[in-house]
Amino acid sequence: MDVAIIGATGDVGRAVCAALIERGELGPSSRLQLVGRAGGSSGDAIHGMRVDLIDAHDEHAPHIDVATSPEDVVADVIVMTAGRTVPTGAGQVVDRDRLAADNRVVFEQYGDALAAHGSGHEVVIVVSNPVELAVEVFANRLGRHRVIGMGAWLDTLRFRREIAATLGIRRHRVGGFVAGQHGDRMVPLWSTVRLRGLDPDERADIVARLRGDRTLASFASEVAAAKQRTAELGGVEAAFAAIDAYPPDIQAVIRPYLTHTSGAKTAHGTASATVDLVRTVLDGRDIVVAGQVLLDGEIDLGGVPWRGVLGVPVAVGPDGWSRVMLDELAADERRALWEVGQAINESLVSWGGGVR
Repeated sequence: MDVAIIGATGDVGRAVCAALIERGELGPSSRLQLVGRAGGSSGDAIHGMRVDLIDAHDEHAPHIDVATSPEDVVADVIVMTAGRTVPTGAGQVVDRDRLAADNRVVFEQYGDALAAHGSGHEVVIVVSNPVELAVEVFANRLGRHRVIGMGAWLDTLRFRREIAATLGIRRHRVGGFVAGQHGDRMVPLWSTVRLRGLDPDERADIVARLRGDRTLASFASEVAAAKQRTAELGGVEAAFAAIDAYPPDIQAVIRPYLTHTSGAKTAHGTASATVDLVRTVLDGRDIVVAGQVLLDGEIDLGGVPWRGVLGVPVAVGPDGWSRVMLDELAADERRALWEVGQAINESLVSWGGGVR
């Protein structure tokens, strides 16, 4: 199987390439295509990166080649990591409209090229921000079932890890999903949480203890208050220490936020979650993950079939995602997911797309 990384010289792109090889997802009979921009710094660095990867992993590296034109991108799975990124400095304002305007040009350039010159079967995994915008752009050009945003899966893994850490168990014992929008507007689906080895009553008792009497109606304000508190603590070390006092769903937002604004960024965690999705597509079996996808009435929200980009649990296989795997939700989850879906659609319309 072949994998192409668009934006391979960026922080996340580099980490994805290394992780694919180090975790053995691509063997010597596979191909890894590194994609940069001709005439830019990445167009030069991409050639050096190819040599460096071969130097580091020669005995078990896949065949590695380079593409510097969107028309030359060819692979079974394409990982989109190119585009401007969110600033890392604490207190810097994220201008999502500007980010969307700049990155939409990049998304359309590669989406148009794949529609015209691709195989017609490639699956695109979107890492670039805004994830929801990129999913819409690629889905409208390639077919919505072949495009998956990895933000909801990354948020899901973080949510599971925080639950596991709070309980003192390993993450693989924790199930459950995060839906909605990647980042602050994620919707932790507490009703989907499962703990391996425990019966439903035991699970319900533990979830009730972890959540307390909170509902998702207060989630957004809790996240905002937690961000404000970490900013007032006067140091990264103290801020990280304070995070452990929050419930797992708040931790799943604040910890990566603080990691990013500390200057360390979140490249390795993002890359690991991305490689999970690549492996899922290459595996050949349908596996349930969470991802941002373009829905067309597969679920009901607010009493109507929902249309638009939204993070939900989906069954993913070699042809992309096939169906939504969302059981009956709690009332606060349905309400929160509807509100987030409305906000995403409004943003997409303001950025020149979306459901009108």
